[in-house]
Amino acid sequence: MTVLIVTTSQGREGDAILELEWAMEKVEVHGTDWKGVLLAETPLSREEALQRLRNFETQAIQRVIPLDVIVPAKKEEIEAAVLELAGRINGTFAVRAKVRGNKKLSQRELEVGIGALIVEHFSLPVNLSDPDYTVVIEVLGKKAGVGVIKRGELLKFEVVE
Repeated sequence: MTVLIVTTSQGREGDAILELEWAMEKVEVHGTDWKGVLLAETPLSREEALQRLRNFETQAIQRVIPLDVIVPAKKEEIEAAVLELAGRINGTFAVRAKVRGNKKLSQRELEVGIGALIVEHFSLPVNLSDPDYTVVIEVLGKKAGVGVIKRGELLKFEVVE
């Protein structure tokens, strides 16, 4: 099961859902409490899902962020998930966090704290400008998606408004 965070322009969520269904065929898409943010689940492998989206000519999808796990949005839970996943990192890394709807977590504190934790446990080099791997943390209220993604797995599309 592959889980993706998909962003689109506010008001284009319906179009993005249709595009995801066309591109991947087997997908379940859920809206979130945030305009322009969707959560998609597909039985396709991460590689297959990303390849289909990469080859799809989108009019609504702006970004696609693959996730590995969804955990409760608590600092300890996020740290435990990252420590479990960070063993896959083979090269430089950066941590990128986006916090929506959660006043207890700070984007900057997550990025710095998780980065320090990875360096402490795995002695990996940090590269903020062009990392081989990016640890993504997407907080959506009481849930947090965590993923370790290789360079090129985060998809960004130019969408004409």
